[in-house]
Amino acid sequence: MFGTKLGYAEYCAIPEDGLRHEVIDGVHFVNPAPFSPHQGALARLTIELGNSIDRPGLGRVYVAPFDVQLSEYDIVQPDIVVVLNDKKQIITETHIVGAPDLVVEILSKSTRRHDRERKFALYERSGIREYWIVDTDAQVIDQFVLVPCDSDHSRYELRAQASSSLQLAILPDVTIELARVWE
Repeated sequence: MFGTKLGYAEYCAIPEDGLRHEVIDGVHFVNPAPFSPHQGALARLTIELGNSIDRPGLGRVYVAPFDVQLSEYDIVQPDIVVVLNDKKQIITETHIVGAPDLVVEILSKSTRRHDRERKFALYERSGIREYWIVDTDAQVIDQFVLVPCDSDHSRYELRAQASSSLQLAILPDVTIELARVWE
């Protein structure tokens, strides 16, 4: 299969081995399971987002492993995915097909560059309106928001680097208190 791009069907055929598999531009990437600081922040941030978005009925919050198919050749498993009610049609029984409203990636030593470069570019070109990069070592979240740069293109702009609270761009009335995330 050298030189052939992998699509969703090939992705689904990858055997379950406990690792995180993703396909970006048809290329297969594998990352090891995350460590405890990552998992702790993931659990606490999921609770905070769930209480602020899912519980009041504003949208749905999903946690990895859950597939997000951004194109035929781009299938990822963000740490956290948020789909607001007006886009709920992209949620299928097995995965999300299309751009969620918010994706969150929590940095690990093995994924730092992948999340900041490769996934950043993918999420930007896929039209994901808000992207958070969580650095558990620095206890900070970089919030990127998609802004138009011309009639055909948009780009991410750094909206905030937050450590105590973070106002969602996709839901301006919702603020997440981050003190609990860093516990």
